Amino acid sequence: MARAQLTPHSEGLLNAAKTLADSHKAAAIVLLAERAYNFAEIQTRVGPTPIIVASDRGDVVEAAEKDDVNHVPVIEEPETRQMQLVSALLEAIADELLKSGDTVVALYAAYDREELDSISILDLSEHLTKLTSRDLQRLETTVPLETLRLVVNLAVDIGKEGREGKPVGALFVVGNHRRVLAQSHEQIHDPFKGYPRKECSLRQARVRESVKELAQIDGAFVISADGVVEAAGRILDAPAEGLTLSKGLGARHWAAAAISKTTDAIAIAVSESTGTVRIFKDGMVVLRIEPIDRAMKWSDQEQQGESTAG
Repeated sequence: MARAQLTPHSEGLLNAAKTLADSHKAAAIVLLAERAYNFAEIQTRVGPTPIIVASDRGDVVEAAEKDDVNHVPVIEEPETRQMQLVSALLEAIADELLKSGDTVVALYAAYDREELDSISILDLSEHLTKLTSRDLQRLETTVPLETLRLVVNLAVDIGKEGREGKPVGALFVVGNHRRVLAQSHEQIHDPFKGYPRKECSLRQARVRESVKELAQIDGAFVISADGVVEAAGRILDAPAEGLTLSKGLGARHWAAAAISKTTDAIAIAVSESTGTVRIFKDGMVVLRIEPIDRAMKWSDQEQQGESTAG
């Protein structure tokens, strides 16, 4: 495979990235690459700080794999470079190449869209991100996008804020609510029971606040496809046979996986210990939201491409 050559300007940025990574004790140098460079050589040049190659191009990913360099996917155009980089960082956290609170140095093309011409220092903050419509559309579910966004954002808020300063876990099951109710039972007196459906819609701010308050109770919230809270405090009875989950995930996540497999509903679990939000479909984790804010903090030490103006 033919490899692209770094321009003198890009080589200068690479040297600057090494200096910044060393001085800021960066966890990694993230390279948003449009060309298949010799990534092994780049890794040697920057020293011990690991590089992470981010790209949506097959030849770039292949080159990173051949050079045994960490790599993550990145969303395609027409997203901005900042959003592409955020997407790559989320993927890197999900793959445990980075963690919340890390500092990273990023190299990317901001002007001609191919040649590396910009460098930034990024602090990955201790907040939770919101999912984009593009993320949710990948779920390929019959649940309307608006409803999914409402529930996911609510789960994210619970994971980030907790309640009264204490971390809180939660579980939501969205769609196919009749089948979900049939495969669950009441654990406590249902606080939503007996109210008109229009008064239980998550589109109302007061209902969302009520859910945040009630997230402290045991059991799952059952949400209809149109965004109505059908029940709260439900214990899910779906069997967990044949499921495989990562080590460390507790009963809430196993219940989410099981109910999503047996009912074709979407289950959304909030981890009490970390605030991580996991979305389950067909018994598997299909999306994961880690502690990082899309409006991340960009340092003032940004150097961008030289002006071509005469």
